[in-house]
Amino acid sequence: MRSTAVRRTALATSAAALALLVTACGGSSDEGAKTGAGKADGDKNASSAPAAAKALTAAELEKAALAQADVKNGKVTEAAATDDIPQDQVKADKAECQPLVFAQTGVAAGKPAATVKRSWTEEGKKPSGDDLSEEALTDAFDLDKLLVTLASYEDGGAETVLKDVNSAVSACAGGFSYTVAGVKTQVVKVVADKAPAGADEAVGVTLTVAGDEGDKFPLKVAVTRKGSTVASFTVMNLASAASGKDFPFPTEISDAQLAKLG
Repeated sequence: MRSTAVRRTALATSAAALALLVTACGGSSDEGAKTGAGKADGDKNASSAPAAAKALTAAELEKAALAQADVKNGKVTEAAATDDIPQDQVKADKAECQPLVFAQTGVAAGKPAATVKRSWTEEGKKPSGDDLSEEALTDAFDLDKLLVTLASYEDGGAETVLKDVNSAVSACAGGFSYTVAGVKTQVVKVVADKAPAGADEAVGVTLTVAGDEGDKFPLKVAVTRKGSTVASFTVMNLASAASGKDFPFPTEISDAQLAKLG
């Protein structure tokens, strides 16, 4: 297994996460100025529009966060301290790609009212007996590691996060670089992928990351919204980090987390 790929992945995600797909129900709205009759119609309709969902408190997010009892496979833990990165230590070389970098590194964008993070590690296949063949070792490392970040927002902040991530997927398709706590990572390609179901809005992408020795491997990120809460999922697969081959997003985990958000 290529140690450089694994080390680079750890740098890109031990303090954060990875990548999946784009676009479900868009989050854009017409914010153009209204005058005359148009403004009057807007004011008239404003009173009948539903109120924005109230932001969940830290205690409510803790209750809604993924727990061991919610999964059939693997282990759920509180995210490590290295996964809690300040916004000012995460910087994309292109401003339009910053929302993707926040999502990939598990950093809540904007000004969240509260945040909670959980990690999930899939249970790998154990080699039988003394089987140390390449196939057996590959199977043993064919496991996903996932970071989920929950962030609640006031005043439509959750919708803004989804809108910004959705825009970044197309704007950054040709790649970008970013720095986390002084460590630079190069993303060579961003591809829209299937977003998780069960959310009010969802965006998913697969990012292709360049390793130290020219190797490339996939990371997956999904950003979803349920009411005023954004749930971001960053996923790496250890075998894929070594081989460069694609891997499926673990939808059973996003399904479990989104179900708990109501």
